[in-house]
Amino acid sequence: MEVPDNLKYLYKHWEKHTQKPEHIKKISADKKVLEKIIWLVNERMGIFEKKQKGEKPPFTKDEILSTYRFCNVYRELDRQTIFFHTLLKPLEKDFSLWFLNMLFCRSICRTETIERIGLLNFDVENNKKVFKRLIESPSPKYGNAYIFPISTIQKSKWNTREKFFCLYYPIGAKNLVKEIEQFDKFSVVEALKKLLPVFGFNMKFLMTEVLIDVAYQCPQHIDLFKQFPIGPGSIPTMKSLNKINDPEIVNLELSQQIYPQINYLTFNEKSVYLSAENWEGIGCEFRKYTNLSNGKGRKRLYKSQRDCFAKPRNDVFYGII
Repeated sequence: MEVPDNLKYLYKHWEKHTQKPEHIKKISADKKVLEKIIWLVNERMGIFEKKQKGEKPPFTKDEILSTYRFCNVYRELDRQTIFFHTLLKPLEKDFSLWFLNMLFCRSICRTETIERIGLLNFDVENNKKVFKRLIESPSPKYGNAYIFPISTIQKSKWNTREKFFCLYYPIGAKNLVKEIEQFDKFSVVEALKKLLPVFGFNMKFLMTEVLIDVAYQCPQHIDLFKQFPIGPGSIPTMKSLNKINDPEIVNLELSQQIYPQINYLTFNEKSVYLSAENWEGIGCEFRKYTNLSNGKGRKRLYKSQRDCFAKPRNDVFYGII
């Protein structure tokens, strides 16, 4: 399936991601597990394509996929990601301002709240107004994608989410941008090692998400085909593929291969290959699918069992379609 027209110019990394990844001699992964993962990738891509064409459900014969919420294979197709990048598109020529607000948007993680309170800038008075509107926003004001590590800020002068986002981010973002602008195709792993000490607060997961967004707009700074941090949701999948190697290495090996059997997105008729970031997300979804198949895990049902592919809430992160 070709990248939807409205997304072709939203992100700047598509062309880079059509370049054939470097082949390694042999991927050290369990072939049976890999076959199951590739099946899941293709089934999810098939569901997305049918929805884009306006077909009516059911979109799959698989009971698990037709009942429970799953993330897109490509994070770029996520409704919330599209919303944030579209909202911040006018700021792209001012990287500091763009980065500040992407950090802010990913922290709020709820589009309705962002629409209500507006964006930050480097003017103290403006940010105080945003702070007031955030304080006064009705609950839920934050999305459920992140468990914000509130303990990391409680001893600071910005000891609430609202203070931290509206009053500290304009300070912290400037220092982070100075570092990022010096990066030459850094991996996310390398970037985190540089940025977290500068930021001063250990928010690895949040910073990882924002660096992915940076890679979509500035692939000259962040390369998603290089080593990528593996979250706890993806580790079981990587270990099922290879019980010996480090999960980050297993994930990297996956991104260094081309799989003729995968139904990739295409950009100008060229395959958009799956990066290490994509494979980490796929690992999370495969673990979720496996757990649900075994009667375990968090059961996030679609809104309506009558239409099991009903539109998701905007505040659900990472491409539930």
